[in-house]
Amino acid sequence: MRQFDLAPLYRSTVGFDRLFSALDQFVSTDAVPTYPPYNIERTGENAYRITVAVAGFTDSDLAIEVKENALTLKGERKADPSKTVELLHQGIAARGFERRFQLADYVQVTGAVLENGLLHIDLVREIPEAKKPRQIQIATGRAAAAPVIEGTARQAA
Repeated sequence: MRQFDLAPLYRSTVGFDRLFSALDQFVSTDAVPTYPPYNIERTGENAYRITVAVAGFTDSDLAIEVKENALTLKGERKADPSKTVELLHQGIAARGFERRFQLADYVQVTGAVLENGLLHIDLVREIPEAKKPRQIQIATGRAAAAPVIEGTARQAA
C-alpha cells in the first residue's frame, strides 16, 4: 500500500487537525484489529447502532467511555478462582480487547444493552440549533440599508 504524506497540507491549513489525523489513521499500514467483530447500522435519519459480539463477557467485564469524539469499548474477563475447568478445546475467545470508534461531531451515545452475547450501543446525532442552516431574508430598496435576519424585529427609521 502506498503511504501518503500529508505534511504539506498541515502547513497550509488551520483547524483541520482532526481531519488529517483521521486520514493518517485511515491510510496507515498498521494492522487493523478484527476482534471483537462488530456491525454499524443506521436505525433512523440521525440514529445509529453499533453491535459488538462479546460472547462470554458480562456487563461487569465491559467498559464504555466517550471522550473527545472517540468511543472506546474495553473488555476484560475476570477470572473466577472458584471455577477450575479443564478445556479440551477453546474456540470462544476470552482475551481482553479495546476497540475505538471515531464519532462525528454532535454524535452522542444514548444507551447500551447487553443481550444474548451482543452489546448494542445506541447513538444519535443532535445538531445544535446554532449550527443548523437558517434562512437570511433579502431586502430591496430603502430596507436594504438595515440587514434583517429571520427572527429579529425590524426597527422603524
